[in-house]
This record gives sequence, structure tokens and C-alpha cells, in this order.
Amino acid sequence: MVNRPAATTNLDAIFAALAHPIRRAILEQLSAGDANVSELAEPHKVSLPAISRHLRVLEGAGLIEVEAEGRVHRCQIAAAPLSAAFGWLTRYRVLWEDRFARLAEHLEGERKKSKSRNTRRK
Repeated sequence: MVNRPAATTNLDAIFAALAHPIRRAILEQLSAGDANVSELAEPHKVSLPAISRHLRVLEGAGLIEVEAEGRVHRCQIAAAPLSAAFGWLTRYRVLWEDRFARLAEHLEGERKKSKSRNTRRK
């Protein structure tokens, strides 16, 4: 068994939660404001128990907070975990943008060399 730091495990839960389209849609709905479970279920063609399972996954990943007001459960988005995931992705975006820029420079240099060789042959 591999021991992972807590931050990595949390990122694993965040990305696992974001992997499902219904959970991403629920987060999109909550970005407009708090909603109860019925309101979140309305646009989806799944049962209320299925929506509740999706909400538990999102809550477990820390992406939403759920408060019970009697029989009504109100949900709201939690920004901090999304911010952590965005930070992780940003580090890799910068890395890949740098690598692609260097590749583009290399290819441009090769193109110029090839063009120069072809011009001399004529």
C-alpha cells in the first residue's frame, strides 16, 4: 500500500468527484447560488437517491457543504477545494506551455534550416 500525503489524497477525491458529468453539472448549478436537493435533481434524468449519492461524493471531496433545515437539505459550493485543484493544474499548465513553446522554437528553427538548404540547391 502506498502512503500518500493528505493533500494528494484530497486532490484524488476532488478529481474523482469532478470526473462525473452530473456532479460537474451540480457544481455549475451551485455556482449560481444555494439550492436544495430537489432543485439540484430537477434538470437530471436520475432518481433523488442517485442525486443524493452524487451529493455525498461532492461533500466527501469537500466541494459542497450540505445543511439540513428540517427535512430540506440546502447545498452550497465550497470554493477552497476547487482553488486547490486549480492551483495544481496551473503548475502543470505552465510546465506544458513552456515545453510547447520550446518545441515550437525548435520546429521553427528546423523549418528555416530546411528552407535555407532548399534555396541553396536551386
